[in-house]
Amino acid sequence: MRPKLKEHDKLEDGVRVRLTKLEKKLLVKRCREEGYRNLSDFCRAKLVKNREIRKIEVSEDFVQITKKLDYDLNKIGVNLNQVSKAINSQQIHPLTAVDQMVFQQLLKELRNCFSVLQNYMDVIE
Repeated sequence: MRPKLKEHDKLEDGVRVRLTKLEKKLLVKRCREEGYRNLSDFCRAKLVKNREIRKIEVSEDFVQITKKLDYDLNKIGVNLNQVSKAINSQQIHPLTAVDQMVFQQLLKELRNCFSVLQNYMDVIE
């Protein structure tokens, strides 16, 4: 006979989640691979109990560089929004070759910023 559970440990309430057959198959596979007795234990552990919290410590230089990149990217985004609003509202003339060149440089700079951020994210992971 199983021992009696305390009132707060009883599993009385349920949640129904609808999955495709493939999703369920993948979930059951992960459950087995990670050594859980059944799907309920696996789902409880992943959803409620064993949340992985990773604390990442970075240098002050990293924080400053990231803040500056964030600020610069935000400024670029604001400028792009202003330009696109003006273009879409027909408040300016069609783009010239110089305008197109400036946009190409801007796109290149955005890609560089993204690349730097991606490199930092790769180091963190």
